[in-house]
Amino acid sequence: MTLKGKTVGILVEKDYQDLEVWFPALRLQEEGAEVLFIGTGSAAEYKGKYGYPAAVDVTADKLNADSLDALIVPGGWAPDFLRRYESVLKLVRGVFKKGKIVASICHGGWVLASANVLKGKTATSFSAIRDDVSNAGARWVDKETVVDGNLITARKPEDLPAFCKAIIASLEK
Repeated sequence: MTLKGKTVGILVEKDYQDLEVWFPALRLQEEGAEVLFIGTGSAAEYKGKYGYPAAVDVTADKLNADSLDALIVPGGWAPDFLRRYESVLKLVRGVFKKGKIVASICHGGWVLASANVLKGKTATSFSAIRDDVSNAGARWVDKETVVDGNLITARKPEDLPAFCKAIIASLEK
């Protein structure tokens, strides 16, 4: 239970990538972290691409960066909805600017691009949004997980073991 006393938020919206929400949630809970599902306010519960439901614990507009030790942005189609909410972008920027962990996998890079936190960073994402990540100012690389300061990024569900290890290691510091 190395993460007892740590709070990690996971952003959720409709059509999130099921594994990219639940694998980190369960792995971080296993380490003792409190995990909060953070929604936009458009629903009390969201279903993933494969139909698995995630009930919202709190909406992004009710949180600030001081409430979290880390924030995870999963992929799927959810990031295209998440990035439309200023409250989500404000939360991402706040966590990032405070030097806390912002972790993104797959299409989650869309939210990072919209939050303007990628400039000067090295990052990865699903290959289909490589141009979006690069155009937002990041140096895109094709690696399973990239850690650049407080930014942790990964490409796809197969990268989840390395992604979660990097998040846990960063939270243990």
